Amino acid sequence: MSAVTSGRERAASQPPGGAGDTESSDARGPLGARFAGRGRRAGLVAAGAAVAVTLALPPMLTASQLSVYILLALSAMVTVGLSLLMGYAGQVSIGQASFYAIGAYAAGLLSVHGTPPLLALAAAPLIAALFAAAIGGPLLRLRGHHLAFATIALQLILISLLGEADWAGGSVGLQGIPRLSAGGTELGEDIHYAYLAWAAVAVTVLVARNVVTSRAGRGLRALATSETAASASGVPVARYKLAVFTLAAAFAGLAGGIYAFFIGYINPGSFPVLLSIQFLVMAVVGGLGTIWGALLGATAITLIVQFLNDLGSRPGMPASAPSILNYAVYAAFLILVVLFLPRGIVPALRDAWQRRLAGRASS
Repeated sequence: MSAVTSGRERAASQPPGGAGDTESSDARGPLGARFAGRGRRAGLVAAGAAVAVTLALPPMLTASQLSVYILLALSAMVTVGLSLLMGYAGQVSIGQASFYAIGAYAAGLLSVHGTPPLLALAAAPLIAALFAAAIGGPLLRLRGHHLAFATIALQLILISLLGEADWAGGSVGLQGIPRLSAGGTELGEDIHYAYLAWAAVAVTVLVARNVVTSRAGRGLRALATSETAASASGVPVARYKLAVFTLAAAFAGLAGGIYAFFIGYINPGSFPVLLSIQFLVMAVVGGLGTIWGALLGATAITLIVQFLNDLGSRPGMPASAPSILNYAVYAAFLILVVLFLPRGIVPALRDAWQRRLAGRASS
């Protein structure tokens, strides 16, 4: 009984904005309200600055930089969903690229066979979500490392099936994917895809924010604190887990659909297990259960990976250098974060900001 009571108390103490995206629950009274107000104002300023920079950057980037910028946005979409899945539902997924691949193949196959590209893009997250809902019931009965291994196995099976499927292009891949178009207007320039991708990021962020601030979000925070206590408190644990799993898959499917139209060609090798590990590292480094953490983690890892790819591709470097450098950096980042920033970068920065405000108030 005491375990259930403590679980309820911990769940009730969480703020309605979600772990990692609002001020902590100990901000009580006039002083706490002042801290919370400053934190919200700082958050609004940061969000406004981020939007302004996001809109201003594409015209100033070179072609190669613009491609990285688009891929960064797609990674951010997947990472937002993965951060919710791991930070709130407590489910570890190391196969999120499988839903990214499903969205890409769904959009590509539909558009190649005559479906209007815009409808094909809209279908990509729906198909990924339906697939997640179909497999989520039995898959989410697993926990911990068993679930992690199962998600990796899922991706390996999917890649193998796509490589053998003639209707999906087989190992050669799916070619001839048209450019995205709507109402007779074709998105023929990379800059158009940059704005499309970041508009999709904004949609995923808004959806995720609404989820964590809703009544279901409070149930998810209770679930993240203690699954047993949440179940005893009336939270439909299995249904909430499946809902977040499906939502994260939809985010990845949307990103995959945009990727297919942007690249115009996909094959099973476009979605390696390393890509899923990359998404996982992004979520952990930024801070699980935080929307801003997902965006920051995606930005940091994407830029570092790009630098390492450039470094590994220089003359005199072995062909395997980029992959080796990437794995080494992922391992180093995870070790450093676990040791020095166990909650991730964004929670650490917020804690430092709150300590600074508290120091000013007490002086």
